[in-house]
Amino acid sequence: MKAEEAVNLYGMDIISSSGMDIEKECMQHGRTSVFVHSFNVACLCFSIAEKLNLKVDKKSLIRGALLHDYFLYDWHVNDKSHKWHGFTHPKTALINATKDFELNSIEKDMILKHMFPLNLSVPRYKESVVLCISDKILAICETLGIKRFRYDLKR
Repeated sequence: MKAEEAVNLYGMDIISSSGMDIEKECMQHGRTSVFVHSFNVACLCFSIAEKLNLKVDKKSLIRGALLHDYFLYDWHVNDKSHKWHGFTHPKTALINATKDFELNSIEKDMILKHMFPLNLSVPRYKESVVLCISDKILAICETLGIKRFRYDLKR
């Protein structure tokens, strides 16, 4: 199964949610929206797990990856509440995701700990580690305008 197919299969309720409509309007890195970033991170997580033949819960991996930046604001807007975004957004994302979706322990850990090592909370699950790696790779690529890990966002 292609990564895009898996993300759509396991995450369509998230992708089609009103919260993700907000994420489409908020920028993440460079010219990439939070929505596109989250979709690409979920695809890369799936691809890494497949290539390394990791024994992970793929549904949780995709859902946690889609929701890891579910903070629902544009952190580039000059606002005092965004000052410590890099440190605080995982908790905000978890609070928002918990309101809108039913999450298991893997998904919660992924969202809360995806900024490791910037945040010192150590990931508990393999899925969380895969997310940390995928998120960093894509943050660098998006910031530098590298298009290597862009996935097909057909809906």
